Amino acid sequence: MRFLIAVLLAGALPVLAQSLADGEIRKVDKETKKITIKHGPIQSLDMPAMTMVFQVKDPAMLGQVKAGDKVRFEAQKLGGAFTVTRIEPAK
Repeated sequence: MRFLIAVLLAGALPVLAQSLADGEIRKVDKETKKITIKHGPIQSLDMPAMTMVFQVKDPAMLGQVKAGDKVRFEAQKLGGAFTVTRIEPAK
């Protein structure tokens, strides 16, 4: 059983890594709860590289970044809006 769980988790790791896109923060707007990111392709959304404005799922994310920061992030289409659901510093 442990082997099966290990195999399943190992298969999920590449998918998790692919869900994060590389980007650079261009603007943080705490008032409107939006963030502008210049990003590479977002595979999970079939989106090419571009600069665009995203909503954020949790406004607290906006306090974690500033313009110029290199990040890795996850975005989803929620309620018809492209929304950042996870963000972390790029390594």
